[in-house]
Amino acid sequence: MSQFNEVMNKKAVALKYDENRNAAPVIVASGMGYLAEKIVEVASESGVPVYEDNSLATMLSQLALGQEIPDSLYRAIVEIYVYFLNFDPNDPEKARRKREALEAPPAPQAEDPSAQDGGAGQGQSAKGAT
Repeated sequence: MSQFNEVMNKKAVALKYDENRNAAPVIVASGMGYLAEKIVEVASESGVPVYEDNSLATMLSQLALGQEIPDSLYRAIVEIYVYFLNFDPNDPEKARRKREALEAPPAPQAEDPSAQDGGAGQGQSAKGAT
């Protein structure tokens, strides 16, 4: 994919939450391509953490500016807020690494060579899979 296509496929959405005025976060900026890059750049320069999720950005970008987040997206927004709670300005990548580690499938466990009978070996595999 060309660099131009990569830029044009980017989406960015900025949210604002004011518990005194809104029941849910509100869309305050939205854009694609170069505008998306500019939204991320301004956020980064302003010390605002950036949460990367292209599919969520696609859904949110379909909402109008000033529109509150619909109930159906609350769970995803909660994940963003949890990410921000773990955000460390001294290590901006820390929260992303932690999130990716939680999303990664567990590493396969080596079988215990001492458990050679079928029943014990199967029991251990079942425990490892749950």
